Amino acid sequence: MINEYNESNITECPVASVQKIISGKWNMVIIYFLSKGTMRFGELKRKLPNLTQATLTKQLRSLEEYEMIHREIYKQIPPKVEYSLTEIGVKFLPVMSSLEEWAIQYEKYKTSKV
Repeated sequence: MINEYNESNITECPVASVQKIISGKWNMVIIYFLSKGTMRFGELKRKLPNLTQATLTKQLRSLEEYEMIHREIYKQIPPKVEYSLTEIGVKFLPVMSSLEEWAIQYEKYKTSKV
């Protein structure tokens, strides 16, 4: 199921790469919202009211750096910026669905232990 990797260089493990990409506390939530369609910064901010503007910017930049999302800047006044998933970002959605299914099973498991 999971391939073995040289433990002395675990950073080359694909799972470690995925962990870097989704390690931001809000990255998966941002990907989830963008899976519904292109959004502007303000729309994302309204969906994540507990998130500061600086943190949202940082998370978006991180996802853009990993090429999971695309930032389109329109040259107009006032400036308009839209975010959307890239092709590789869309390919991550089945992974998120699998994680969601696992999370549901995990919650049932935890509840059954009480």
